[in-house]
Amino acid sequence: MKTILISLLVSFFSQFLIAQNSVEVTITGFNSNKGAALIGLYDSETNWLKQIYKGHKSEIINNRATATFEDLPDGEYAISAFHDEDNDGEFDMILGFYPSEDYASSNNAPAKFGPPKWQDAKFILKNKSKEIQNITIY
Repeated sequence: MKTILISLLVSFFSQFLIAQNSVEVTITGFNSNKGAALIGLYDSETNWLKQIYKGHKSEIINNRATATFEDLPDGEYAISAFHDEDNDGEFDMILGFYPSEDYASSNNAPAKFGPPKWQDAKFILKNKSKEIQNITIY
């Protein structure tokens, strides 16, 4: 009985020790409402543009898409999104290096001569913070 009580107390109080951060993303500037916006949240520089931590597919309404990511632990994060006009779930490229679909990153990080850099796109979540990202797709 004592073990069960201790386990319940540890479980209960651990919920208060884990920071529950969130990110609200609004992407504007879509050329059309065709297809969907695919939005990826990344949790490290190592995974940036390689391995999504959490993803969201959003309908585009009035050339605008939104997403919310919740229950995120403290840490560094970045967002990458693209307009999946043909709804194939893939970021289409011309000749394997030039994007044929519009894209965007958190902080409106520039993509000059290659993909946006982690250092330009990252933001920090800590202590139950709520990050609001207003991004323009291009």
